[in-house]
Amino acid sequence: MTDRIKKLRETLKERILVLDGATGTALGDVANTPEPFGGEQYEGLYEALNIHSPELVLHLHKTYIDAGADIIETNTFSGSSIVLEEYGLESRTREINRRAAELACEAIKKYGDGKPLWVAGSMGPSTKTIQVTGGIDFDGVIAQYTPQILGLIEGGVDYLLVETSQDTLNIKAILQAVEAANKELGTDTPVSVSLTIETTGTMLAGQNIEAAVYTLSAFDLLYLGLNCATGPEFMTDHLRTLAELYPGFVAVVPNAGLPNTEGEYDESALQLSDTLQLFAKNGWVNLVGGCCGTTDEYIRMINEKVTQFEPRVPPKIIDKSATAGSEALILEEDNRPVLVGERTNVIGSRKFKRLVTGNRFEEAAEVGRSQARGGAGILDLCAANPDRIEVDDFLNILKPLLRKTRTPIMIDSTDSEVIEEALKNIGGRAAINSVNLEDGEEKIREVAALAKKHGAVLIVGLIDEDPDQGMAITVERKLEVAGRAFDLLTKELGFDAGEIIFDPLVFPCGTGDKNYMGSAQETILGVKAIKEKFPRSKTILGVSNVSFGLPREGREVLNGVFLYHCIQAGLDYAIVNTTGLKRYASITEEERELCLDLLNNTRKDAIERFANFFREARPTDEAKVKNMPVKERLEYAVIEGVREDLIKNLDKALKKDNPLDIINGPLMDGMAIVGERFGANQLIIAEVLESAEVMKAAVSYLESKLPEGEKSESRGKIILATVKGDVHDIGKNLVDMILSNNGYEVINLGIKVPPAKLLEAVREHKPDLIGLSGLLVKSAQMMVATAEDLHSAGVDIPIIVGGAALTRDFTLTRISPAYDDIVFYAEDAMKGLTLCHNLQDPVEREILYESWREIQKERLEKYNKKIKVKPVIVPKENIGWREVDIPSAPDHEIHLYEPEDLDEVFSFINKKMLYGKHLGLPRPEERLTDEDDKQAQKVLKAVNRVKEEAKSGDWFKPKALYSWIETWSKGDNLYWNYNGSRIELNLPRQQRDSFLCAADWVAPEGKGDSIVMFITTSGKEPNEIALRWKDEGRLLDSFILQVLAIESAEALAEIVHQKIRKEWGIPDKDDITLKEIFKSKYHGVRLSFGYPACPDLEDQTKLFDLLKPEKKIGVRLTSGFMMEPEASVSALVFHHPDGHYFRAE
Repeated sequence: MTDRIKKLRETLKERILVLDGATGTALGDVANTPEPFGGEQYEGLYEALNIHSPELVLHLHKTYIDAGADIIETNTFSGSSIVLEEYGLESRTREINRRAAELACEAIKKYGDGKPLWVAGSMGPSTKTIQVTGGIDFDGVIAQYTPQILGLIEGGVDYLLVETSQDTLNIKAILQAVEAANKELGTDTPVSVSLTIETTGTMLAGQNIEAAVYTLSAFDLLYLGLNCATGPEFMTDHLRTLAELYPGFVAVVPNAGLPNTEGEYDESALQLSDTLQLFAKNGWVNLVGGCCGTTDEYIRMINEKVTQFEPRVPPKIIDKSATAGSEALILEEDNRPVLVGERTNVIGSRKFKRLVTGNRFEEAAEVGRSQARGGAGILDLCAANPDRIEVDDFLNILKPLLRKTRTPIMIDSTDSEVIEEALKNIGGRAAINSVNLEDGEEKIREVAALAKKHGAVLIVGLIDEDPDQGMAITVERKLEVAGRAFDLLTKELGFDAGEIIFDPLVFPCGTGDKNYMGSAQETILGVKAIKEKFPRSKTILGVSNVSFGLPREGREVLNGVFLYHCIQAGLDYAIVNTTGLKRYASITEEERELCLDLLNNTRKDAIERFANFFREARPTDEAKVKNMPVKERLEYAVIEGVREDLIKNLDKALKKDNPLDIINGPLMDGMAIVGERFGANQLIIAEVLESAEVMKAAVSYLESKLPEGEKSESRGKIILATVKGDVHDIGKNLVDMILSNNGYEVINLGIKVPPAKLLEAVREHKPDLIGLSGLLVKSAQMMVATAEDLHSAGVDIPIIVGGAALTRDFTLTRISPAYDDIVFYAEDAMKGLTLCHNLQDPVEREILYESWREIQKERLEKYNKKIKVKPVIVPKENIGWREVDIPSAPDHEIHLYEPEDLDEVFSFINKKMLYGKHLGLPRPEERLTDEDDKQAQKVLKAVNRVKEEAKSGDWFKPKALYSWIETWSKGDNLYWNYNGSRIELNLPRQQRDSFLCAADWVAPEGKGDSIVMFITTSGKEPNEIALRWKDEGRLLDSFILQVLAIESAEALAEIVHQKIRKEWGIPDKDDITLKEIFKSKYHGVRLSFGYPACPDLEDQTKLFDLLKPEKKIGVRLTSGFMMEPEASVSALVFHHPDGHYFRAE
C-alpha cells in the first residue's frame, strides 16, 4: 500500500471527501467541433481529447480542484478497448489511458496548492456486458479492460474506479483484470466500485442493492458506492441499505436529477446539495460527488454543504455466509434451515436427467423454478453424467435457470473446469458443493482458489484420505476432519470462517448396513458439535439420503423427523425436495416414534416395523362436522365466541338467504357489537379473538358456497407492515386478525419491511389505508423515514401507526410532518379498527381529519418551543462512582441455565403484563382469584389450556446465558477486555435533574468491579406453533402463545437476575414477594438495550460477542440489532445500590 493510499484511508475516517463532477457535460461545452477531438472520425469521443487537446482536460480538472474536489477522475470513462475499437483506436488504449492519468496527476500538482488530492482512474461500462447485452464472456471482459487498467496504473492513478456498473458479473471480471495487471506491473493499486440502480429498483442485470452488497463484500474494495441513473432522491432507500450493510467506505454520486424530454438535467446545484446534505446528516456517506449534468458549480455547493458533517462509520461486520442471486440469501434464525432445492440434479432426479439428456434445457430450468416457488432458498445444480459433457450441460441449464429464478446457485460438481466456468457465468455469490480431503489437500486448494477468486462460499464434505474410515461417521471423526479443513482454509488460504459450510454427511439408516446403524444420530450430534466448535461457519445436509431404500410412503415422513432434529441441533441448510417436504407438525406421534427408533437405532426390529407400517393403507383422520343452531343465533355465536353447532346454523340460514346476506347481516352485526363492547370495556382482547375465530370459520364456510368468481364485499383494503429493522409482529398480527374478520382485505407484508417494498406494494395493491407497526424507539424513527419516502413518491393514502415505541405526540409532531399530512395513531388494535371504519366513511373521515388537525396544531406549538431549549452544561461535581463495597464475582465463566420445568417459569410471569397488557383483563391480580368472575375465569382457562399444551410438548424450552465481566468506568463509559482488546460502551448522561449515567454505578479501573451480562429466550418454536395455530383458526390460542412466550422470557429474566444476586453475595430478603421483585425492590438494577438509560441497540453486539448466544441458545441479532426470536431478553446487571431506572434525556 502506497503512502498516498494510506493517507486516503486515514482521511476517509476523518472527513467526508468530495469527488469531482461530470466529465462529458463540461467537455461537451468546450469541445463542440471536430478539431479538438483530432478530426471528424473521433468527434464525440472525449477520451481522444487526452491526446489531441490535453489543455481542455487540464482545464476541466482545474475547475473541479478550484471548486473543492478532493478526488479527480481521469477522462477515461469510455476508455476500454472495446469502445475505442469503434473509433479505430483500440491499439492506443493503453496510451490514451496512461496519458489521461498523467494529465490528472499533473493537474493536482499544478493547481492543488499542496493540498492532499487524489486521482481515480475512471472505468465506465462498455458497449457489451455479459448478462445484459450478451455478445461477450467473462474472459472477453478481462481482455477488453486489461489495456485500460495497465495504462491507468502506469499513468499514476491512486486507485481505479469501476463506475456506472450495471452487471456484477462484469465487475467480477474487471476485478480479476485489476489483480492480473497489478501482478504484471508489481503494484498494488486498489479498486473501488460504484453501482447504478435503475428506477426499477435493481441494476440492469437484475440484482438489487442487498444482493450486490453481499456479492461484492467478498472482495477487498477501497469503497463501494452508487452513481448515475437517477437523481439523489430515488437513491435514498438504496443508499440507506448500502450504508447499513457495507463494512467499508460508501460513496454516492448522483445525477442532477432525471433527464427531461430534451435530455437535460433539471435539478439545480442547490437541490442536489441539499439532498446530499441530508444523506451526510444521516451518517450514510464517506464520499460524495456529481455525475451526469453536474458542473463545478454543483461540486462547489456540495463541498460547502456536506463536508461539515462527520463521515459515516462503517459497521464492523457483514454476514460472510450470505449468498446471492438477483436477491440476497441471508441466513437468519427465522429462516433456518434454508431449504436447498435438490431436484435440479441429474443424479437425484430421473425427470431432470431425462430433460437434460433430451437437450430440453428450458424445461429443465423450469424444475428449478418450481423448486424456488416451493420454498427453496438456493438451488443445487448438478449435471454430472458420465455419458455427456458435464460443463456443456451445466451451462446450458444454468443460463435459463438464472433468467427464471432470483435465487442463489449451489454449484454441485467436483470438476474444477465445471466449477470455474459456472462461476464465470454467475453474477451473484454462489456456493460450491463441494470439496473434501479425500485426495489430500491438492484438490481442496485448487477449488478454494477458484472460490476465493470469484467470491464464492465453499461447502466442505467431511471426508479425508483415511483408507478405513474416510467418510466421517462418528462425531469424533466429523470434528477431526472439520478441524483440519477449517485450519487449512482460514489459516493458509485466507477464508473467513463464515465462508465455510460444513457437510457432516448423511448415511442411509434403513438399508440394514451395520456400518450405518446409528449414523443418523451421529450426524445430528455432529451438527451440534460443529456449530459449537465453529460458531461462524454453517452446516448443510442432504436430508433425503437418510431414508434411502425405505418404502416410498415413509421416506418423506422419516426425512421430516430427521430434519426436525437436525434443525434443533443447529442445521443451517437442508438439501430437500421442497415440493414434497413433510411438515413435522403434521406427523403423528406414532410415526415419530417409528422414525426415532430407526434414526437412533434403539430397536433391533426398527426397520421391519417402519417398513410394515408404511406399506399398510391407513385411513386418515377427518374433521368431525358439528351441527349448528338456527340462523337467529348466528349473531349470538359471534358475540359470545361460540363455535358449537355453527355449520348446522349456517346451513339452515343458507336455505333462506344467500351467503353474502348472512356475512353482511348477522355476522357483521355481531362483530359490530363486539367492537362496541370492547370500546365500552365490556370485552377484552382475548374475548375479541374468540369472536374473530367464530367469524373466520363462518365466513370461510359461506365463501365456499358463493358462485364461482363471486366473493364477499370488502370494507376496504389495508396494507400492514412492521417497519424496516423491526422483527416484532405480535401486535400487527393481532390487528390483522381483527381487521380480516371485520370485512377488511388485509395485505400483511410481515416484518422488516423497507420503504421501497412498501411503496411497491402500494402501487401493486392500491390500498385504501396503510398500517405501520414498530416496537422500539429506532422503529419510530424508521416510521419517519418511511413516511418521508412515501410522501416523496406521491403517496397520499391515510396512514395509521401503532406500537409500543409510539405516542400520539410523536406521531403528530414527527411522522405527520414527514408525510405532509395527518398520520393517525392507534393505541390498540380495536382503536385501529375504529379508525379504519371512520376513514372509510366519507363523512366521518372529514370530521376525523378536522379534529386531528386541531390537535396537531396544538402539539406542534409545544414541540417547537421544547426543541428551542438551550443545551444544558453538565456539572462536573457530584457525578461519577460513589464508593461502596464491591462484591466479588464468583467466576467469569458463561453459565447456561435451563429451568427444570415450565411451572417454575410460569410462576414468575407478571400477571399484570400477561393478562392485563396483552389480553386486556383489567385488575388481573385480584380478578383471577375470584371464581365468580366469569370473564376472568374464561381467560384464565384459555391461558391454562395453552400452558398445558406447551408443557406436554417438547417445543417450549426457555433457556438463559449469563456471565460476570470484569468492568471499569471512566466518565460516561464502561470498559472491559475481550480477546486482547479493550471494549468501550458509552452510556448517555441525563441532561437535567441528577445528571445520572449508568456508568456511575461501576468503579474506576483497578477496583476489581464487575457487571453481569445475560440473555434469556423462550426459543423460536413457540412462534412457529402460534403461526400454525393461526392458520388453523385458533386465533386466541395463537395470540396467547405468542405473548406467553414473551412474558416467559421476561419471567426467566427475573429468575436469572435473582439467581445472579444470590451468587454475587447480595441475595434478596427471605420474604421478598413477586410484587416487590416486579417493582425492583432488590439490590442493584438491570438495564436492557434500547431503553432510556441504555438506548443504543447496536451496543448489543458487545454482549453477543461475549456470550455467543447464537450457538448456545439460538438467539441472534438482526441487521437492525434486534433479537430473534422476539421472545428474548438481554440485560446488563449492576450491583451498585444506587442503580435504578431513569430516562437519560
